[in-house]
Amino acid sequence: MSGMDHPSAISCATCRACCCRLEVLLMGDDDVPVGLTAQDRWGGWVMRRLADGWCAALDRNTMLCTIYERRPMICREYEMGSSDCIGERAALDRP
Repeated sequence: MSGMDHPSAISCATCRACCCRLEVLLMGDDDVPVGLTAQDRWGGWVMRRLADGWCAALDRNTMLCTIYERRPMICREYEMGSSDCIGERAALDRP
């Protein structure tokens, strides 16, 4: 079996977009379509999330980002396999 076939392999290709449930604060250089943003209670701009907590930019059929080329810097820097990534995956897998 290759690493990609192993169920515990850390890869975005085997993930259910668990990072797409996190709050994403937008930075000055981010070029996200305005309709996918929202102002938080402190006045900062974030990626808008749907009522169930998923990012509004996530295609729910493919579980892929619909604005991948324009995704915010925080999304670009989120490190696959980091302790945050592993923790989010574990939380999503809990019943």
